[in-house]
Amino acid sequence: MIGFFFPGVLLSLKPYNQLLFSITMFGIGMVLHFEDFKNILLHPREMFLGVTAQYTIMPLSAYAITKIFNLAPEIAVGIVLTGSAPGAMTSNVISYLAGADVAFSVSLTSLSTLLSPILTPFLTLALAGQLIQVSFLAMFWSIVNMIIIPLFLGFIVKHFYGRKIHHLIEVFPAISVVAIALICGIVVALNKTSLLGLSSKIFTIVFILNLLGMILAFFWAKTFKFNKHKIKTLMIEISMQNAGLGVVLALKHFSPITALPSAVFTIWCIISASILVKIWKIIRF
Repeated sequence: MIGFFFPGVLLSLKPYNQLLFSITMFGIGMVLHFEDFKNILLHPREMFLGVTAQYTIMPLSAYAITKIFNLAPEIAVGIVLTGSAPGAMTSNVISYLAGADVAFSVSLTSLSTLLSPILTPFLTLALAGQLIQVSFLAMFWSIVNMIIIPLFLGFIVKHFYGRKIHHLIEVFPAISVVAIALICGIVVALNKTSLLGLSSKIFTIVFILNLLGMILAFFWAKTFKFNKHKIKTLMIEISMQNAGLGVVLALKHFSPITALPSAVFTIWCIISASILVKIWKIIRF
């Protein structure tokens, strides 16, 4: 709302959008545990199937949407970038609220995030490279600098100084929410004029991508005989992308319009996941 009605307030923060995202990832690193990575090694089958679903269902669904709707190149690249992002850390909270397998959710999100410097640029190049110039190496280093390094530093700080700064660790989730909200607000401010004409189309394609993620993840999990808790986890995990990464990558490597699908997805995937949890509770799934 602030970005739309008072764009000047947030436009001044545009040079700091990558810093804001790095702060978010640093905070996430501070709440990770060794067990989260240990589970990856203890459950290789589920991890492989989960991360394969993450990096096939959403990217290919996004690509299909660009073809079906015959989207303009900038919007098409934006939706592919959204689909090619790793899972969102917010999915771990939603998994907890849904009574899903939280340990599986955290480990899967961590693994997809660690793979994102390679897979996100590769998929964006493969699926959208014919529409606009995509630099694999430039995106690779951006993700390393904005995700891997801050995540690793946060993890190290937590490991060595966790007891001394536990009060700071407790407030980082709130700081992360504010940072992502500011980043999305910056995108809205940059696209205020374009948003009036594109809002319905962007919401439609974001809605379809998110819904496809839920449905296809359900059938994927059923095909490979996941238990009920892991089915719920995968549906949440696949349909909730780290679209904040898509936003900052779009602003750095493409254009403000390209960032719009990721910005809308960031908000909508939380709303839709909350609705899904409510439905599960009603039908006692």
